[in-house]
Amino acid sequence: METATAAPAPAPYREGLPPQPPGPPDGEQHFTSSETVRDLVIGMADGLTVPFALAAGLSGAVAANPLIVTAGLAEIAAGCVAMGLGGYLAARTDAQHYQAERKREEQETLDYPDREKWEVAAILHRYGLRGEVLQRATDAIASDRKRWVDFMMRFELELSEPAPGRAAQSAATIGGAYVVGGLIPLSPYILLAETGLALAWSSALTGMALFGFGWLKARATGLPPLRGAAQTLGIGGLAAAVAYLVAKLVGG
Repeated sequence: METATAAPAPAPYREGLPPQPPGPPDGEQHFTSSETVRDLVIGMADGLTVPFALAAGLSGAVAANPLIVTAGLAEIAAGCVAMGLGGYLAARTDAQHYQAERKREEQETLDYPDREKWEVAAILHRYGLRGEVLQRATDAIASDRKRWVDFMMRFELELSEPAPGRAAQSAATIGGAYVVGGLIPLSPYILLAETGLALAWSSALTGMALFGFGWLKARATGLPPLRGAAQTLGIGGLAAAVAYLVAKLVGG
């Protein structure tokens, strides 16, 4: 009786990685711009709701649209600067935190190499590596200090290196989105003379913008578009309604 033998691995796998990954020709489709989308959401959501609430609140107390427009533009300018600066400082803090942790990890690989190699092995062990394979993989990672530190940053500390220029990009994205969002509810007050009619158009435009923005955000992030649109409209509408009621109460 013949003894069954395992089929030899294909030549590309014996030599290393295959020349092309198996699967669809265009590769896997993943969303990789979550930080940019987050900045757009922050800027656009606040830009749509805060100026709308301010203009709506003033509509009940002020009959002159020019005053509402002036106050609205001033709020958009101030909000753009404040939101953009907040995004810049947050991104700078993330970058500084990453660099500080990386320097600490680099020093630990110099001061305590055996312990750090044990930590690499422990991480790989959780992924199912055992015995000689585990030892070889650990030695391979620890053979290059940059690759070693990269591995520890990613799998031990779960930190990813911020992209260069991330702080400036975040500030520009949040600030720009705030301006665009703020001009949508304010535009009827600029174009129409009657305050009541401008308020009605502002409410309609803001609602449509929230719904459309939620739809696009959900499509970009792979979520159900209708649910994302409804959530954005509901949250933004609730925030605008609360701000409007507070403005009305304070304004008498």
